[in-house]
Amino acid sequence: MIRSMTAFGNARADLEQGTLALELRSVNSRFLDLYFRLPDELRHVETPLRELLTANLGRGKVEIRVSYTRNASTDLSKLDPSWLESLAEQLQAARRIVPDIAPPRLVELFNWPGQRANDSLDPQAWGAACMQAAQQALTQLQEGRAREGERLAGMMRECADGVARIVETVQTHLPQLLADHRDKLAAKLRESVESAFPGGFTHISGAELSERLSQEANLFALRIDVAEELSRLRSHLEELRHLLADGGGKPSGKKQAGSAGKRLDFLFQEMNREANTLGSKAGSMDVTRAAMDLKLLIEQMREQAQNIE
Repeated sequence: MIRSMTAFGNARADLEQGTLALELRSVNSRFLDLYFRLPDELRHVETPLRELLTANLGRGKVEIRVSYTRNASTDLSKLDPSWLESLAEQLQAARRIVPDIAPPRLVELFNWPGQRANDSLDPQAWGAACMQAAQQALTQLQEGRAREGERLAGMMRECADGVARIVETVQTHLPQLLADHRDKLAAKLRESVESAFPGGFTHISGAELSERLSQEANLFALRIDVAEELSRLRSHLEELRHLLADGGGKPSGKKQAGSAGKRLDFLFQEMNREANTLGSKAGSMDVTRAAMDLKLLIEQMREQAQNIE
């Protein structure tokens, strides 16, 4: 399955002491880059989170943001009266200098560092809750990547169909292009002979004229021969459809065996090279326009592939 690198996932876990919230945000990147935004009290979960994400994601810049909120109701009876008296005295002293200082809210008192003996978090309980939330958010992130990837794959399939139509059109018109060139060459040669020999064609035999036309037509046919380029473009289109169908490789565990995005980018480079060669060999404006249209479609697909994992 083709997956995008742009997605979002979030989850929360409820504990007796409070609630933990976790967010995963993923955008484009050449490699897998993980950026953690964790409270100091939960810094110990960074390593297991990194292992979880590395095992399941191939590419992308992923930001992991974790926050928590205590339940004030669980510790209503544990506020230290002496600590409150000390805090009130400090507040009055501060107001003598800065009269507009607002008093702290009740929820702030319950979450005030060091105001109660059990202020520290339980590392095991909160760590397990964080990993549970991370697994849920990762599932949501992967589902979002899959949906966006299918949309990108559909857009690339439409462009690929356009490329196939152009290739078939150029292939169909090549014989007519050669015939038109032969007619133009015959008219130009006839005009040149009549200009050089006003008496007409008495100075050149029909066999000589036919041979000259055949030589020039063959040289032109060799110069504009794009059969090889068209064949390679068809082969690249077949590989493109294969990549879009299976995501660039059979799954190996939970993580894909290959990077579909990188393989697609390389494939589009090869297709663009064939389109450039087709344009350089163009024997008519129609083929030149076809080469330009090919390059436009290939570039559109390449832009979409930049977002593929």
